[in-house]
Amino acid sequence: MAIEERPVPRPGPAQVVVRVRSVGVCGSDAHYYEHGRIGRFVVEAPLVLGHEGSGEVVELGPDVTRLTVGQRVAIEPGVPDLTCEQCLAGRYNLCPDMRFFATPPIDGALAEYVVVHEAFAHPVPEVISDDAAALLEPLSVGLWACRKARVSAGDRVLVTGAGPIGLVSVQAALAFGATEVAVSDVNPARLALAKELGATEVLDARESRLSDLPRPPQVLLECSGYAPVIAEAIRALDRAGRAVLVGMGSDEVALPLSVVQEHELELMGTFRYANTWPVAIALVASGRIDLDRLVTGTYRLDQTEEALVAGRRDPQSVKAVIRPQT
Repeated sequence: MAIEERPVPRPGPAQVVVRVRSVGVCGSDAHYYEHGRIGRFVVEAPLVLGHEGSGEVVELGPDVTRLTVGQRVAIEPGVPDLTCEQCLAGRYNLCPDMRFFATPPIDGALAEYVVVHEAFAHPVPEVISDDAAALLEPLSVGLWACRKARVSAGDRVLVTGAGPIGLVSVQAALAFGATEVAVSDVNPARLALAKELGATEVLDARESRLSDLPRPPQVLLECSGYAPVIAEAIRALDRAGRAVLVGMGSDEVALPLSVVQEHELELMGTFRYANTWPVAIALVASGRIDLDRLVTGTYRLDQTEEALVAGRRDPQSVKAVIRPQT
């Protein structure tokens, strides 16, 4: 881990320069740091980490029409080519030529300044803090999972894994109308936070089985990525249930296929998000979702290594945020 002095980047057409104020540390950042790869994405050269970012627009490139200098923005970290079949179908998260912050070889947001396409720098109101604006990115993962699962009024939802993605998924499911949201994890502190954020039931996976739930859930948002939990959670689903696999774990896992078939379960993958920032901003600005509550530690840029390992070293840690301007 090293800090480099680089020139302030200059914007191209339809781009803006953002002075970065907050960057959330994601599990993928820690994974790249400790293991050098996630699936097919391999770190083969020096890489700037960080893809959960917010800041202030300080310079406009040619042809920028949506933003002005001084605007506070949340950074959507993936810019698709906007011309491929997936983009034209509205599924720009599946663009094969996506340039995504902190995904090799694209540098991320752990810098004082970054360049962002104006369409992916989303203005945020003053009621949203810099830290919360950065965490609109993981919230988008939870919102996208709820959309994929078609969460709606009155649904019973099970969230496995109470890490940051699980915790935003709890809040997203409630915002989408779910009336019962159960959360399973092995960390008592995170289960307590899930309860505080609105979960109607929490289960310590060391002591309880998912089959112990009073009624089987209709929706599973699987955020742990842990193979035994995935299988157990699928078995716990109600008939005609819908399961969305959010957490990234092993490349291959064993599935209870007979249960999937006999109960006509829907099993879906999810990858990032598309068109989620407007909804995320509205939900946070209205107070329906609390992202600041997830922040358990703030760090300077020169403390990045400490921030990257906070989740592994401290069971009380939920979300570390780095503030490059401090």
